[in-house]
Amino acid sequence: MMYKNKITAAIHQTLMVSAFSMAMVPVAWSQAADDEESVALDDVKVTARRVEESIQDIPVAVTSFSREELEDAQAENLDSLKGAVPNMNLVQGRGSATSANIYIRGIGQPDALQTFDPGVGVYVDGVYLSRIQGALMSLHDVERIEVLRGPQGTLYGKNTIGGAVNVVTRRPDGESAGELQLLGGNYGKLSTSMYYKGALSDRTSASISALYRLDNGFVEDQFNGQHYNDRDNTSLRFLLNSQVNDRLSLDFSIDYTDQENALSLGRSESALIALDFADLTTPVILSLPPSGEYDFRGRTSFNNDENQELRHTGASITVNYDINDRWNFKSITAKRDLQSDSFIDIDATEFELGDVFVGVDQDQFSQEFQFLFDNANGFNAVLGAYYLQENVPSHQEAYANDFLLFGGVPLDFLRTIDDDLETTSYALFAQGNWTLTDRWGLTAGIRYSKDDKDYARTTSTFSTAGPFLDGTFAFQDSDSWDSVTPMLSVDYQVSDNSMMYASVSKGFKSGGFNGRANGAADVSSFKPETVWTYEVGGKSQFLDNRLRVNYAMFTSNYEDFQARVAEDISSFPVINAAELDISGAELEVTWLLSASTSVYSSVGYLNSDYKKFFDFRQPDLDRSDDTPPFSPDWTFRIGMNHAMYLNGGAVLRFGVNGNYTDDMYLSVDNQAALTQDDYWLFNAYATYDFANPAWSVSVGGKNLGDEVYKVDAQEFSSVGNIQTAYYGDPRTWYAALNYRF
Repeated sequence: MMYKNKITAAIHQTLMVSAFSMAMVPVAWSQAADDEESVALDDVKVTARRVEESIQDIPVAVTSFSREELEDAQAENLDSLKGAVPNMNLVQGRGSATSANIYIRGIGQPDALQTFDPGVGVYVDGVYLSRIQGALMSLHDVERIEVLRGPQGTLYGKNTIGGAVNVVTRRPDGESAGELQLLGGNYGKLSTSMYYKGALSDRTSASISALYRLDNGFVEDQFNGQHYNDRDNTSLRFLLNSQVNDRLSLDFSIDYTDQENALSLGRSESALIALDFADLTTPVILSLPPSGEYDFRGRTSFNNDENQELRHTGASITVNYDINDRWNFKSITAKRDLQSDSFIDIDATEFELGDVFVGVDQDQFSQEFQFLFDNANGFNAVLGAYYLQENVPSHQEAYANDFLLFGGVPLDFLRTIDDDLETTSYALFAQGNWTLTDRWGLTAGIRYSKDDKDYARTTSTFSTAGPFLDGTFAFQDSDSWDSVTPMLSVDYQVSDNSMMYASVSKGFKSGGFNGRANGAADVSSFKPETVWTYEVGGKSQFLDNRLRVNYAMFTSNYEDFQARVAEDISSFPVINAAELDISGAELEVTWLLSASTSVYSSVGYLNSDYKKFFDFRQPDLDRSDDTPPFSPDWTFRIGMNHAMYLNGGAVLRFGVNGNYTDDMYLSVDNQAALTQDDYWLFNAYATYDFANPAWSVSVGGKNLGDEVYKVDAQEFSSVGNIQTAYYGDPRTWYAALNYRF
């Protein structure tokens, strides 16, 4: 009954927002400056299948956001897409200002430990980012973002099991243009950005973009006034395009990101305890669970200006060569380096229970070759090869001086970890698209992937608890995994503006090693994850291309789910614990009511259940009734955009939207304290474009209802009963001055 009441309430709120949106229609109709008879939705182009196509023509579940749509959505970072894509959960990762926790259709990987591969791939101009660290990028120079749902094995460079976020940056095109923006907002927010592109010669053009963003952070220590969860970000990107001759073109890109943030603090949601060796039967309570709603106040045991720093650089060169009228060759060569030094207070209190330092120095080199064929007679294909070499050495320290006692006297505890992971990935892939008749089409693809991994770890423990905790443990391990991942889809053109499709595809995510092994019993490797996804969908446009309706229904068999479980204070095994049955549906609607008003909406339904969930170390414990984390049953979005054409040539544009997320667990272990009830987020913006088109001013706000909601969590119950939740931003607002030339 409670579930039905929740759905009823959600529908009621949805109808209220819809009524508000529709109430704007008469105003929009009377103010429109364009000829209404010629109004139609833009044809959205995407490169989801490695060639430029209309989003309405491809049998793929994909959502695309243009640069203008990202601006209207106040999308500063990648997590600004939260709520904008059905069945996608995208938030800032636990305790980190730079990590992206992405789940699509119930599949993802929230753990930033380097021994885990991402469950959802992030690509920037075709280059795969191997770590979820550094993936929470700023979007100031992005041309569009494409979010592909479901496994994407046969085309994208690295095997992607849950989906892909494809970021396409703004490219120079020979024309001279530029932008400047100055922005300010609450919490001391200050941002300035610039973009310029221009021709260097008849055949060469370049662009440069820069961003500096700073705010004070929305979490405060009420005792010393220190602020946390801030943003201090500098980003630069330089692009060069050269049309060497009529057949050969080169694109060179280099980017740099520098972040220096204070700690990202959450809130401890459980009673924290210490262990006294003099009486192990009676845990020592250090703090009680919090009461009341989170007030964005916090404390930490770090007191020497410990922070979180990241340097992320990359360079790539893309070569396009037209071999002849039918064949094109493409090469993408990329080198990336990520250096991160982060202090994380895992227990989020003044106690030293789960405080860590994580220093990572990651580098990757990738090479991708593609041969694209198009005979202009209903057949095109992509043949490719991919290579990735990644090295991820790290140094970690764990501090827990308040966790262990003897007769009430604290015992010092320090654990240091030095490890190194080397990964070499190879892949061969091919995909062909056939136009069989005027109405029927067929797509088939196959990919072979192989990952070789070598891992070495040394753990040293220093404690006044005595020799039974002191000591050093070291081990090395290596393994390799490979998989063949096919896909097949058939599509049917119902009419000129409507198509349907059905597809089946397999996804694969590599195995790995237990990156938290502190003793011989924990040394293990875990197997790859695989998923088979079966999908039917359709894409249609109605009302003279004013109304766009895209939908998909899917079911997935997800096997060998890689789960970290906690057994005692020193053991954190990673096991292939579960198989899942996942099914759902998605609907996206855009309606251009007039030349100046549009409404849009999306709905995602997800039913994710464990088919089986067993810990082989606890064979009598059946966890099949648990709920998979980060998998809300319902996600919903509705919004509108409207333009008013004023006398003298000025234009006032504004929009509102609301995003609904159903309740969900934030931990694999389904801790009651680490859940989030269903909630709504409401956002709005307004932009005044002066009659002089060079100038505009904008204001906007996010989370206007000041909703307090959790986005991620840390769960180490075996260490002091740590259960820490991280919260989304409270109400924020901004005002910006924009100049374009």
